[in-house]
Amino acid sequence: MPKLLEVDNLSIAFGDVTCVHGISFSLSKGETLAVVGESGSGKSVTALSLARLNPTPPARYTGGRILLDGRDVLAASEAEVRAIRGKKIGYIFQEPSTSLNPVLSIRAQIAEMIRIHRPDVGRSEIDGEIIRWLDLVGIVNPAQRLRDNPFQLSGGMQQRVMIAMALCARPEILVADEPTTALDVTIQAQIIALLKDLKAKLGMSILMITHNFGLVHGLADRVIVMFRGQIVEEGETAKVIREPSHPYTKALIACIPRMGAKLRRLPNIAELMARS
Repeated sequence: MPKLLEVDNLSIAFGDVTCVHGISFSLSKGETLAVVGESGSGKSVTALSLARLNPTPPARYTGGRILLDGRDVLAASEAEVRAIRGKKIGYIFQEPSTSLNPVLSIRAQIAEMIRIHRPDVGRSEIDGEIIRWLDLVGIVNPAQRLRDNPFQLSGGMQQRVMIAMALCARPEILVADEPTTALDVTIQAQIIALLKDLKAKLGMSILMITHNFGLVHGLADRVIVMFRGQIVEEGETAKVIREPSHPYTKALIACIPRMGAKLRRLPNIAELMARS
């Protein structure tokens, strides 16, 4: 499959502290890649770097390249990067209640995305386009929700609105950064099923950021595991889950009871850090 995205030897520092150490990976067209690791492993900083969303300063890109369709994002102009954000790479985050503007209606927020990134959609067509995307992500009676503000929606519905906002610009890559952390288990399963369904319908690529191996199984084609700013393991998802080779990967899988039941006693995170 053709590669949409190639990260080559990327290093990122905040001040004098390097938090991502020379990592490399790729994402192909139509593929779902999961980046798994605990908080502080560097996975979200890496995801934000794809569209140069880490604030500079304090962030510094100290080495490497991020190639999107063969062009280096880190060498692009500000105008070129603005064109990438939303249109080429869309983002959904873990806290829709803070990502959505509480004083603007759902219609106003999605319409802004369409006006910026979809000049092919005329003014008279915007409401129909918004309703189409809300329906696609599973919002019931979407036409009746256009005037609602985010606080009038449940957490699961807010996340569905965030997904509609990210996808209405038709990005080639969707970055889902811990999209289910703030949701209960039942809604988590619904959001993961929705992402899987949308990938099949739209043919997009997904970069899934998570600390939970339980969400990766059944969604991701491949997985990379990050620990202290480095990639310590990568491979096809089923193989990594079935035959993890790195102690840190084994420890993450052991945190999921049904996955870790057959694993022997493993070192905890503190022991792994002491070894590294």
